Amino acid sequence: MKKTSSNIISSSILGVLLICIILAIVSRSQNLPDRGTLKCAHSLPANHPVHQGIEFMGQRLEEISDGKMKLVIFPSGQMGDETRCIEQVQRGSLAMTKTSTAPMGNFVSLMKVFSLPYLFDDADHFWEVLEGEIGQELLQRLSVRDNGKESGFTGLGYFDSGSRNFYATEPIRTPADMVGKKFRVMRDPVAMDLVEALGGSPTPIPWGELYTALKQGVVDGAENNPPSITSSKHSEICKHLTLDAHSRIPDMVVVSDRVWKRLSAQEQQWLKQAMIEATEYQRKLWVEATQKSLKAMEQDGVSILTVDTTPYRDACKPVIKKYATGDIKDVYDRIRATRK
Repeated sequence: MKKTSSNIISSSILGVLLICIILAIVSRSQNLPDRGTLKCAHSLPANHPVHQGIEFMGQRLEEISDGKMKLVIFPSGQMGDETRCIEQVQRGSLAMTKTSTAPMGNFVSLMKVFSLPYLFDDADHFWEVLEGEIGQELLQRLSVRDNGKESGFTGLGYFDSGSRNFYATEPIRTPADMVGKKFRVMRDPVAMDLVEALGGSPTPIPWGELYTALKQGVVDGAENNPPSITSSKHSEICKHLTLDAHSRIPDMVVVSDRVWKRLSAQEQQWLKQAMIEATEYQRKLWVEATQKSLKAMEQDGVSILTVDTTPYRDACKPVIKKYATGDIKDVYDRIRATRK
């Protein structure tokens, strides 16, 4: 009798465990995303040209794939800041993100080449490189760390983020005008050394705190692209913009390597095609946004200075020599050679 009761209890426990396992499997399968639905997150606002480019990519992806693939987009830092999104993509918990190539240098050091000052002569040179052999090679090399191991990323393509220029409360016509002045920079060694080489005092300040810092005189100026200057309302305080274009750091779209390998060859091709078309579309949006921002600044009484960049370039040579080493120097030399 005791043996029978024991068997009944054991059978009941096993039955309950079996039901729990089945329910867990069913629940997990219901929560798994469809392979054709890709989540893409970034930190920019929904009215930004880059976000609009990503939206266009999503539209084209759905059209090209006849509805078999689509993007679900989370802008404005909904899933974390830029670094947080990069880390999620690397782990595979997020399919895609848009990021500047600058923070990607912390994961694959070769990307640091884009932070070097005066790397590109102008916008045409910039896109000639990105859409040519060098740019496509860098996308491929993004998948491998410096130690030869997989990075967890697959580079999909580039977006325009314009040129970065100095703006301040007083006119900056030559590097001599920067001496003794504090300029907000990204927390990036190259950016800090750049300002220092030009005679200024680099001051890392979070972007969200910069308006107040400018208004209170904590810093005398900063550097960024025109759309960012107007959208942040910094032109209300800084009435002088110097178009020195000391850097052109592209944005890029990266895909989790885990997600990429899960896609079929056809799905990968659909995604690549959507990216190509989105890049072309976003480039036009960026030009329009830049022109609109420059016009708005002029209307707000901002003086826009076009300067001879030769003294700026000469002053930055030690910075280039310091950071352009090894593979980075090889890529730097190849990029510069495309315009010689």
